[in-house]
Parts: sequence; C-alpha cells; structure tokens
Amino acid sequence: MKAIEYPKLLASAIAVLKRQGVISYPTEGVWGLGCDPMSEVAVRKVLRLKNRSISKGLILIGSSHQQFARLLEDLDDRSKRRFIEKRSKPTTWLVPSNDTIPPWITGDHDSVAVRITKHPVAKGLCEVFGRPIVSTSCNPQGAPPATSQSQVQEYFGDKLDYFVMGEVERMGSVSDIIDLKTNKVIRLG
Repeated sequence: MKAIEYPKLLASAIAVLKRQGVISYPTEGVWGLGCDPMSEVAVRKVLRLKNRSISKGLILIGSSHQQFARLLEDLDDRSKRRFIEKRSKPTTWLVPSNDTIPPWITGDHDSVAVRITKHPVAKGLCEVFGRPIVSTSCNPQGAPPATSQSQVQEYFGDKLDYFVMGEVERMGSVSDIIDLKTNKVIRLG
C-alpha cells in the first residue's frame, strides 16, 4: 500500500498528533514513538515515557525532502544532493539546526537528526500531518526497541494516546546516522 492511500486510515492518529498526543507506529526497522515536534508538551510526554533526557535530542522523520526544505536551505548543493539521494537502507542525517527547530528537539546539540522515511505507514503519517513528526524508538531507556505490536503493549500499555497498526519492514534494524556536512558515520544500523 502506498502512503497516499492512507489518509482515511490515519485520520485518528493525525487527530491525536494535533491534540499534543503521543502515538506508536511501525517504521523501517523498529516501532516508533511520535508526536508533533512543535509541541513542547507532546515532546515532554515522549521523553517521560522513555525516561530519556531532553539533552539527547530527538529524530524527525518526513515523507520527502520538501518537508525539510527550510532546514536545508542554508546547506551547500553537495550536502543537499547527498540528503536527497536514494539509499539502500534507512539513513538519519545530522543537519545543522536553525530557527525552524525548537530546542526541545535538538537538546544540547547544534544539529538535528532527520530522516526521509520510506515506510508506508510512517510516510503516510507525515504526508497527512503535513510536516515531519518526532520518531524515536519505542522503548524505555535501556530496553531494546520494540519490534512487534505486543512488545509496544508490554512496554507502554495504555500510556500511549494512539497505536497505528502495521508491521516493521526490516525487523530490529535501526537507521544509519551520518553527519551531513562531514559525512562522518555516527552509527551503523
């Protein structure tokens, strides 16, 4: 199913995002926790659920490079091309932050982690929401990321505002993280 077929199926999840809620949804390799990155209230809910420090920062996913256009506008052409090019596996890029990204997303960093998602559910969420969403692994700090719906339930039970049905694509694999300006690999997924 292509992302464009999802709008009606995702309406409830989008309503929760707009109400500053937290959702769980499948991504390329693990289940994700997500919220509206512009809502400090929602981001703090995610951080509390995970018992994660705000200083670490969070990843944003978008449906296309256009959703990150304002963030990319100050980059050189080579960096923009690298960000847009198709890759064989999910890649999260560290991009210099600007005034479009709130401090509760960047944490103690001068950069923000962003990824163009290919997963049909996650991509559909971003398309219908109209902008990127927070995407952090669905797990309490120190526990392995959830790779199944039952594991999401085990970790968070009724603490989530909405659960988007679906399946992960590459069971258990996380994205590579690469600094876009230096091309330095921070993490191999």
